[in-house]
Amino acid sequence: MPKGRGKGEKGKAPPSRRHVVLIGLPGSGKTTVGRLVAAALGATFSDVDEMIERGERLTVSEIFVKRGEEAFRALERSQVEALVARPAAVISPGGGWAAQPGNFETVRARVLSVYLVTSPETAARRVQAEGQRPLLVGGDPVRRVEALFAARHTAYELAEGSIMTDGRTPEEVAADVVALARSVGGW
Repeated sequence: MPKGRGKGEKGKAPPSRRHVVLIGLPGSGKTTVGRLVAAALGATFSDVDEMIERGERLTVSEIFVKRGEEAFRALERSQVEALVARPAAVISPGGGWAAQPGNFETVRARVLSVYLVTSPETAARRVQAEGQRPLLVGGDPVRRVEALFAARHTAYELAEGSIMTDGRTPEEVAADVVALARSVGGW
């Protein structure tokens, strides 16, 4: 019998599988770790930014410039809600998704949210290596990430699980996410 399908303790059915939603600062590793977690769980992986870019035929940066952050956040929220309506998967929304009012509340019952904890210094270094992010353009990248952290950390801390990423490989972080998904996410 496949894991998670039989009876649990004392004849109770195990909890149903929940989506694994990775949240955290830009550069926390949501996409890299998410792909590894999905592979380990045999699940689908969805990077919300990539999906929006394909659907809109614009980069996230172009959407921010042409339509504004509010329009992007509406697309992001809609995309996450659509993904959560499907069978359980691993989802990586943008770094600001969790901080938008109502986003967590809308999907909370169907997701296992995992905060990938990353220092602003580490996040800034990773993001600089990847290229430009719309909210990090101009000025000192560490200060910009610190400002994002200050604005978002309260929302990030609402996640059910937290995993430190600093000084760890993506594989190590993914193994912790997989363990969490198996222990409390119904995987």
